[in-house]
Parts: sequence; C-alpha cells; structure tokens
Amino acid sequence: MHLMEKGEGENQTSVTEFILLGFGDLPELQILLFLLFLVIYIVTMAGNILIVALVVAYQHLYIPMYFFLGNLSCLETCYISTILPRMLASLLTGDRTISVEGCMIQLVLFGSLVTTECYLLTVMSYDRYLAICKPLHYGTLMNGRLCLQLAAGSWISGFLVCRIFMCLMPQLIFCGPNEIDHFFCDFTSLIQLSCSDTSQITPLIYIFSFLDAVSPFLLTLASYICIIVTILGIPSTTGRQKAFSTCSSHLIMVALFYGTIMIVYMLPKSGTWRALNKVFSIGHTVVTPLANPLIYSLRNREVKEALRN
Repeated sequence: MHLMEKGEGENQTSVTEFILLGFGDLPELQILLFLLFLVIYIVTMAGNILIVALVVAYQHLYIPMYFFLGNLSCLETCYISTILPRMLASLLTGDRTISVEGCMIQLVLFGSLVTTECYLLTVMSYDRYLAICKPLHYGTLMNGRLCLQLAAGSWISGFLVCRIFMCLMPQLIFCGPNEIDHFFCDFTSLIQLSCSDTSQITPLIYIFSFLDAVSPFLLTLASYICIIVTILGIPSTTGRQKAFSTCSSHLIMVALFYGTIMIVYMLPKSGTWRALNKVFSIGHTVVTPLANPLIYSLRNREVKEALRN
C-alpha cells in the first residue's frame, strides 16, 4: 500500500491509491475476459456512434424520438468509456491500482452520466406518452423548442450532480485499507473505506440519488401506465400492435437499465452476494450501452432503412 504523510507534524497517513480487485479472483480467465470486454467496447462505441451519425445525416430521422435517441447514444459512448478502458487495462497488464484522484474522477463522471441517462429515459417515455396518448396534439406539444429544452435539462441535471459530487468528495479521507472489491469506483465502497466522518455526506448523497434516480423512474413508470391503459383501449389488434411497437424498444431499455440497478442496490454487500453484485453491475455499466444500438437498429424500421441506405 502506498502511503504518504498527511500534513506537517501529524502522525496520520493518507492512502494515495486504491486497488480495484475487479475479477482478479479469476486469474485463469483474465485474457478471455479482456477479449470479451474489448469486443463489447468496440461494438458499443461503433454502434452508438453509428446511431448518432444516422440521426444527424438522414432527414427522415429529424423527429423528436430520434433526436432523443441520438442524445442517448452519445451519452452511452461517454458512459461506457468511464468504466471499460480502465478495466481493460487492468485485465491486460494485471495492474489493478488507481489513484485516489482518478477514482474520484471516475465516480463523479459515472454519477453524472447515470443521472443524465435517468432523465433522458424519462424524457423519451414522455415523448412516447404524448405520441400514443395525445396523438392529435403531439406535433404541437413536442415541438423543436421543447425537445431542445428537455434534452438540455437532462444533461444539465447530470452536470449539477457532477458539481455536487465535486464539492462533497474532497471531504472524504482515506487512511486504509485501500482495496475496493469491484471493477470500478462506486460510492458505497468509498464510504466504507473512508476514515472521516460521513454522517453528513451520506444522507445528502442519498437525497440527491432519490431526486435524480427514483423520481425519474417513477415518472417513467407513470408514463408507461398511461401508455398501457391507452393501448389496451384501442379496439383493433393491429392498432394495439402498432402502438406498442413504437415504444417497445424504449421499454426494453428502461427495464434493462433500472432492473439491473435495482438488483445491484438491493443485494446484500457481503459474502457470495458480493460476487453477484459485480455480475449484475455489468448490466447497467456495460450491457445497457451495448444493447442500445442493437435494440434500436434491430427493432426499428426507420433505423434499419437508414442503415441500408
């Protein structure tokens, strides 16, 4: 463990780096895991960048749903890049250390991008709510100005969280141990390792987490309850199928993203459950960004048409 003296004339020591244990308990699978996650990273980046390029290049995709999809794909490239490159380097070289500053930066970026994704998914569900529940007023209500405001509001919310984290995280002091049993720096692990008083920081973080994750989820849930009620009220089977197809891709993304997050934070953090926690964390940190371009390109007629062109 690397330690340094903290302050002049003090006997306390401060940790300068953490060890991300990741999947180090599987030494025989390191190369296989590296190749697997490398392929996932390349496919995720290529797929999401392609979605953004299609939305920008093709005029028939200049509608609110694809504008928000372009924002989501742009977010996913940033989101997965906060986690996977560091993990790939660790799997390849065996060096699992990360500086305290690097760990804090990763945590701040990750928290900001998760918040932005929560709000973007909510905005997209609101767009589908207006399209299905208020089709006659959709063009008037979901105009270009509102689209820009909703997208900008989602990104600004993430940056506000970033600012809050930047103010709170420097208050944490680490004086050992320095092992994080995860493949990235998460808030729960850092709080457990901190030897400073976290009685004021922890409640604030949980309050902001509720506002920026639970509230968007409840709004998304409310939108889909209204959507399902409206779809069930459509008399024809063809009409119901057509209405559901317009929101099925987004619904899959919402279920995957929130489902894995809920499992991660509801599972116990000790014993065998800790390994399962890491496995399910891959769901919202790696699988969701990968699934976004695959789901929308395979299940969406307009995107498939643009890809063929």
